[in-house]
Amino acid sequence: MAISNGANHEATSLKPTSGRQHPAWKRWVRFKGTDGNVYGGEPVDIGMDVGLAIARNEAVPVKVVAGGSALDYDAPFTGEVKLVDELLSPVSQREAGTVRCIGLNYKEHAAEMKMALPKIPTVFLKANTCIASASEPIMLPSNVDCDEADYEVELAIVIGRSCKNVSVTEARDYILGYSTANDVTARKHQERTSQWSYAKGMDGFCPLGPCIVSTEEVPDPAVLQLRTSLNDRMMQNGSADDMIFSIPEIVSYLSQGHTLPPGTVIITGTPCGIGVSQNPPKFLQPGDKLRISISHGLGTQVCEITRVCVV
Repeated sequence: MAISNGANHEATSLKPTSGRQHPAWKRWVRFKGTDGNVYGGEPVDIGMDVGLAIARNEAVPVKVVAGGSALDYDAPFTGEVKLVDELLSPVSQREAGTVRCIGLNYKEHAAEMKMALPKIPTVFLKANTCIASASEPIMLPSNVDCDEADYEVELAIVIGRSCKNVSVTEARDYILGYSTANDVTARKHQERTSQWSYAKGMDGFCPLGPCIVSTEEVPDPAVLQLRTSLNDRMMQNGSADDMIFSIPEIVSYLSQGHTLPPGTVIITGTPCGIGVSQNPPKFLQPGDKLRISISHGLGTQVCEITRVCVV
């Protein structure tokens, strides 16, 4: 693994300056407190599904971590406990930058779409303005019809250390943790072009969270279960062990010739059961109640579907 200096922007995988392999927290949430300030930390009840608790208007006390960013491996707990007033995405839009996305990465999903298994990962991008919290409404803009907006539950990887040109065996060392994501998609726009960024890149089209779970808690992400329910009807119920390309393979592939800075969010494909594959197709409508969840503490997104009002 070659290493060069950062002046020519060709630095490869950067070993951490911190001696910590994992941050102090095991589950991370970012939020506004009742005082209006932004904090980050770990729920006092580490087993709580924060997304469901927020939807039920339950109190969510959080042990505050200094600095407010999940990316600081050395940040200690401050000893303060704050109540969540507004849940935020676990990494900010600024921290995440461009979202890297993998398409067609579940065998059963490829089968439902009647497509051959890819030989290399299919990569597309979503703008950081897609990132939203796990509890705010998904707003369909005026250019998206009511018969095209679709859901896709996806496992999100959050990169913790800057990396480039890393091997498959090294890849896990650069992952901070995992989160729940929804790759919201405007299908008519997607069908009109070979490039997916416009159809999948509208504001708020990547709800993220409610939390990040450390790799210390989930050493093998293949055990994770991914589910979507729409108006209390189960639509997706898949397992990450159905992935075509594993998490280490995805991180390694994306890092070849590309620097993945700390905070980078990678979404890794969706299981079968998306709306466009239903008979008849089932798309998101204003007023729908959508729940996107992943097991092992990653938690549940509870998002109402709304329409942007044009004045």
